[in-house]
Amino acid sequence: MAAARPARAGQFRYAPPRASAREVPAVSAPPPSSTSSASKSAHTLRISCSLRDGWRSVNTPCPNLVTRARSTCIAKPRMPVRKSSASVTSYRYGGDVLLRYNFRVYPTPGQQVALAKVFGYVRVVFNDGLRLREQAREQGLAYVSDGELSRQVITVAKKTEARFWLGEVSSVVLQQALADLNTAYRNFFASISGKRKGRKVAPPRFRSRKDNRQAIRFTRNSRFKVLDNGRLRLPKIGDLEVRWSRALPSDPSSVAIIKDAAGRYFASFVVQTAEGETLPPVESEVGIDLGLTHFAVLSDGTKIAAPKFLRRAARKLKRLQQDLSRKQKGSANRKKAAVRLARAHTRVGDTRRDWQHKLSTAIIRENQAVYVEDLAVAGLGRTRLAKSVRDAGWASFTAMLKYKAARYGRTFAPVDRFFPSTRLCSDCGRINDKMTLNVRAWDCPCGAAHDRDVNAAINVLAAGRAESRNDRGAHVRPAPVSAARREAVTHPHAASSTRSMEGISVVQGGEGVNATTSSSGPTPTSSQ
Repeated sequence: MAAARPARAGQFRYAPPRASAREVPAVSAPPPSSTSSASKSAHTLRISCSLRDGWRSVNTPCPNLVTRARSTCIAKPRMPVRKSSASVTSYRYGGDVLLRYNFRVYPTPGQQVALAKVFGYVRVVFNDGLRLREQAREQGLAYVSDGELSRQVITVAKKTEARFWLGEVSSVVLQQALADLNTAYRNFFASISGKRKGRKVAPPRFRSRKDNRQAIRFTRNSRFKVLDNGRLRLPKIGDLEVRWSRALPSDPSSVAIIKDAAGRYFASFVVQTAEGETLPPVESEVGIDLGLTHFAVLSDGTKIAAPKFLRRAARKLKRLQQDLSRKQKGSANRKKAAVRLARAHTRVGDTRRDWQHKLSTAIIRENQAVYVEDLAVAGLGRTRLAKSVRDAGWASFTAMLKYKAARYGRTFAPVDRFFPSTRLCSDCGRINDKMTLNVRAWDCPCGAAHDRDVNAAINVLAAGRAESRNDRGAHVRPAPVSAARREAVTHPHAASSTRSMEGISVVQGGEGVNATTSSSGPTPTSSQ
C-alpha cells in the first residue's frame, strides 16, 4: 500500500466519521442548532390587483412553498472552487437528509488508465441496453424488463468473445449503468403520460466516448472503503488519493467518480443524516427581484451588482477559442487546446458558483422567509438577452436558496411569474402601463415615486407574505383607493354586469354606474 502524502499547509487530512458528527455547511461555519419551525402546507396564491374594470383575482398554484418539516430539495453536485475545498449539496428522501460531498481526486497514471477503461465499459453496457430495447420496439416485441436486460447485457455478454472483457471491472458499476438507463426510461414514460410535471423529458440516447463528462458509481455492494490514511479504495482500480477538506458526517452509502471536460477527477460521496441543522429564528423577511444590471435587489433597498463572470472572461475565452479553431482536427495540439479552453470555462463556472453560494447562505442566515419571483429562465434564454441571462445564473441561485432554506429551517416560496410586480404600485396597489427596460424609475398617479427594482422587490415580499399567512384561502387584496379623476366618469357603451359590490350598484344598459348611499355609512368610492 502506498504511503499517504504528508499534509501541506492549509490542507486537511481525513478523519473517520464520528457518531455525533453534525452536518457541515457548504460555505461558512456551522450554525447553532435550535428547535424546528412549525410546518406549513402549500396553498393557492390569491393576489388581487386593482384594475380599471374592477378587482381581478390572480390564482396561482404554489406547490413549492418550502418549510423544514415538508420539503423535497434535489440539487446537482457542485464542483469545488479550490482544489482543497469540498462542495456540499442537500436533498431530502423520506424523513432523512441526504448530503453529497465532492472532493478532488488525484489518480496516478496507471489508475487513470484503469478509470478510462471502466468509463468505456460502463458506456458500452448502457448503449447495449438501449440498443436492445430499441430493437425490441422496432420489431414490435414486448418491453424488455429490467431483470432480463441485466441478464442479457451483463451476465450472458460476459461469456461471449465480443464482451468477455466486462469481467475485468466490478459488476456493480455495470449494474448502476443499467439502473441509470431504467431511470431514464421511467422518467420518459412518466413525462409522456402526464404523471411527471414540468418540461417534457426526451427518451434516453446513446452515450459517446467524446462526451465531456464521464462518471461511474460504486455502491456499498462493491465494498469500496475509505482507508485510515485518507485514500479511497475502489475495487479493481486501487487506492486513490483524495484531497480532504472536511470529515464526512457518517459512512457514505455510495461514491461516484467523475471526470469533467477539464480533465479533473472528483469523488462524490452520498451520506445520510437523521436531521438537518436549524438556524435560530429571526424576525426579518425579504423579497428578491432578480435582474441583469443588478443581480438581486432586496426589499429593504439593498442592490447587489451583477458580477458578470462570463463577460469579464470573454476576451480570454475568445482567444482560446481561436487557438482551438486553428488547430488541425484530430491532432494532439487540438486536444491540448480543447483542454485549455475547458479549464477556462470551468474557472468561470466555479467562480460564479462560489459567489452564489456565499450570497445565498448570507440571505438564508439573515432572513426567516425568502420570496423570489419564479422567472421563465428557459424562455428568456431564447431571447436577445440569452448570453446575459445565462451569465447571471438565476436558476442555480434560486435552487441554492431552496435547498438551503429546507436544510436550515427557513421558508422559501416562489411568486408567480405573471404577477405584475414591476407595474404594481407598492403604496396604492394600482397597476400602471407596461414599461420598457430602459425605464428604471416611474411615478404613480397617487404621488409615489418608485425605483423600478426596489418596488418590484417590495411587491414580491408582499405577495409572498399574503400567501404564507393566508391559511384559509381567503381573498387577499390591497385596500380600496379613490379613482383617478379622469377615470371617474360614465361609459355608456362599456360592458358591465348586474353584480353589486361594496354598495356600488351596477346598471346594465343604462347611462352608467351610479353610487348609492347606504344608511349605515358614507358613500363608498370605486377602486381602480
